Amino acid sequence: MNVDEDLRRVAEQEAALQFETFDPAMAFTLGTTLRGLALARGLPIVIDVSLFSMPLFYSALEGTTPDNANWVRRKRNCVSRFFRSSYGLGLSLAKDGRSLQEKFGLSDADFAPHGGSFPITVRGAGCIGAVTVSGLPQRDDHALVVEALAALLDQDFATLGFDT
Repeated sequence: MNVDEDLRRVAEQEAALQFETFDPAMAFTLGTTLRGLALARGLPIVIDVSLFSMPLFYSALEGTTPDNANWVRRKRNCVSRFFRSSYGLGLSLAKDGRSLQEKFGLSDADFAPHGGSFPITVRGAGCIGAVTVSGLPQRDDHALVVEALAALLDQDFATLGFDT
């Protein structure tokens, strides 16, 4: 993994993976798409789709623990605060050699700049929520969310996904 290349790709993903509209039915479709991918691959993940005002979809699959729910909360808090993916935020901090605590005074107990939470952005309205996955290595959590978003938004995952 090359940090600069991943940062460039995350910026492309965030620009491309935006909705024209988003409602509870779309949240359910997004959540069930992620759940279907995880079940087909035997992935032990927690899935959360939330607006900043309320949760819309949640699923904890076999093999997850309460720690995964806490990781979801902390990653989602990063998107809520910075309106960007938790993976992109974490890469930027690593590149700068700083932590959230050092740069912004934010506690690790409440924020996790690790891959897996991606902004739900509506064109013309901005970031309104987050879709979050926890249970895999952080880059894989992020990639799974991008794969599901690309499928729903009719985008080519092959061009948006990470090079191996």
